[in-house]
Amino acid sequence: MTKHRGFLSAHKAPVVHRWLLSHPRFQLHFTPTYSSWINQVERWFAELERRCLERGVFCSLNDLKTALEDWIEVWNDEARPFTWTRTADQILERICRYCDRISEPGH
Repeated sequence: MTKHRGFLSAHKAPVVHRWLLSHPRFQLHFTPTYSSWINQVERWFAELERRCLERGVFCSLNDLKTALEDWIEVWNDEARPFTWTRTADQILERICRYCDRISEPGH
C-alpha cells in the first residue's frame, strides 16, 4: 500500500490539484476543521431541498432562480431558531438502535 503523506483530504490529492490548476474557473472554499456552525448551514440546505427543490419543476434557469428567491424570502420572513426536540441521549439511543437493526443478518 502506497502512503501519500500530507494528502489526507481529497482536494489535496495531486490529480485534483492539477485539475484545479488547469480549470481556474473553479475555486474551492473550505471551512475550518470542526466548524460546528456548518451543521446549521447543512440543515438550512436540507430545508431548501425539501421545501423548494424536491418536487419542483423548473423549465428554465429563471424559473429556478425565481423559486429560490421566493422561498428564501418566505424563509427569512418566517425565520425562527431551530429547537431540538430530543436530548442528546435520546438521539444517540435511537442511532444505536438503528445501527443494531441494520447490522443484523439479512439486512
